Order: sequence, then C-alpha cells, then structure tokens
Amino acid sequence: MGAWPSRITSTESDMANLLTPTDLWADVQSVRAQHPLVHNITNFVVMNFNANVLLAMGAAPVMAHAHEEVADMAAMAQALVLNIGTLEPYWIDSMCQALQVASQRGVKTVLDPVGAGATSYRNKSIEKLLAVAMPSVIRGNASEIMSVAGSAAQTRGVDSGAEVADSLHYARDLARRTGGVVCVSGPVDHVLDAQGRHASLSNGHEWMTRITGVGCSATALIGAFCAVQPDAWRATLAAMAYLGVVGELAALEVQARGQGVGSMQMALLDQLQLLDQATFERSLKLSVTAS
Repeated sequence: MGAWPSRITSTESDMANLLTPTDLWADVQSVRAQHPLVHNITNFVVMNFNANVLLAMGAAPVMAHAHEEVADMAAMAQALVLNIGTLEPYWIDSMCQALQVASQRGVKTVLDPVGAGATSYRNKSIEKLLAVAMPSVIRGNASEIMSVAGSAAQTRGVDSGAEVADSLHYARDLARRTGGVVCVSGPVDHVLDAQGRHASLSNGHEWMTRITGVGCSATALIGAFCAVQPDAWRATLAAMAYLGVVGELAALEVQARGQGVGSMQMALLDQLQLLDQATFERSLKLSVTAS
C-alpha cells in the first residue's frame, strides 16, 4: 500500500481517497469466491479464449445463442455480455432477446461494439440493440466508441483508427446518453460514467494487441465483475485494472524467457488465476477524477 499515493495524481477529488487498490482487489476476490454465471453471446473467433479467461478468473462462463434457450439463460445469469464481432441476423435477434430479459430483471449487461463504424450493417445492428435497452457498460476502442456515440469515426476492421484522447468527449456524451459506463481501451484505458467519474489506467503491454481475443476478454471480465459489484463503474475499473496488470506481468515474464506472444497467451491465463494482492497493488497505475 505504500506505493499508492505516488500512483495517483495530485489534482484528484475526494473520489480518489474513497477508492483504493485494496477496494479493487476486494472485487477480484468476490469474483473468485462467488463464481458468477456470465452469459456470453460472443463471436466465433474469441469464444474459446473468452471462456478460458473467465474460468481462470474464477467465473462460470456460458456461451448460448439459440433462440430456444437464450431468454432462459439470460434470466439465470448474473451478467450478460454481448459481442458483435462475427454478427449475423440470427445472433443479433438472440442478443435482443437476451438484452430485453436481462434489462427487465435488472441483470447487468455489457456491450462490445466490435468494428463499429466499419460497415452500415454493424451500425444498424448496434442501433437495434440500443433500441431494446441501454447496456450497463459499453467497452470498445477509440473509433468504436466514437462511432457508437454518433461520430463519423472510421474503423479499420476491429482496430482503432482514432486516438483514445480524441474519443473522450464522445465517451462522456455516450455515458450520459446511456446512463451507464463507457470504457475506452487503448495504451491508456479510460472508464467514465454518467455521474462524471473518470479513471485512467496505464498498465498493460503492446503484446496484448497481438493475441486475438484479449480485448473481447476484457469485455467478458467486465461482465464477471459487474455480477459481483453493484457499482458498474467500479466493476469496470476493477476488471480493466486487473487485466492490465496481468497482461503487463505476463509479457515481462515471457520476454525474460526469450519467448513470444504464443507463450504469453498461456502466461496471461496463469496470471489471471494466480496474481496475488501485493503484486496487484504494487503494479497498479491508476488515476481517478470526478467532476
């Protein structure tokens, strides 16, 4: 805990004094202890890795999109995660059904608008989902968030074509529009909400961008943390903080062994399972403000 004051900016409001790394670690422990059921309607490319990330974290993943069961599954889950990476009409209809049920039951929902802005079909699909219910959390890269917020941002595949700093204005507007939380991922991750809270996280490693599904796994982890932490902003912050530290340590570990991103994928899963409190708190680079 001795490192905490030096990792927080000097211009913080009282919010900074109310939220410590120990608080975020308590949410990590809650996920590990409660094993929340996280219902994922996600894309083919990342499904297996997302499930393994949730299992390593201690959560219980389920991947279900059949119309015949999707409403029942959403009703029994503690969180719902929607990811449009490999979308098609059948899956979007499944997402709409699940989102409606989750919203009615007060289940936290997390949307990953993968590739938003790349095609009109993706944009229309997002609009269809938002017309059903506003998600508790939206997580994406800078251009995806700008696109969902209504900007003319251009997305290159699933990669961001905009700088994170450029997207923060749109992220704040989107948070106010949804009444929820918006997370902008990048070299520095930003977590904002409709009440004006804003946290930035400077952990992570560039190699995380070379492993398919790490960003989508961040969204899945947010779902797990939202299942155990009622404050969606704090839950999102805890999930992103944990994954950032895990990714940074995993990269340093495999680099020290002279290995690359293939080994890092396994190291990341190991760190998700085994990271301890002292290392997390010592490594965390967090700044919190409130307007």
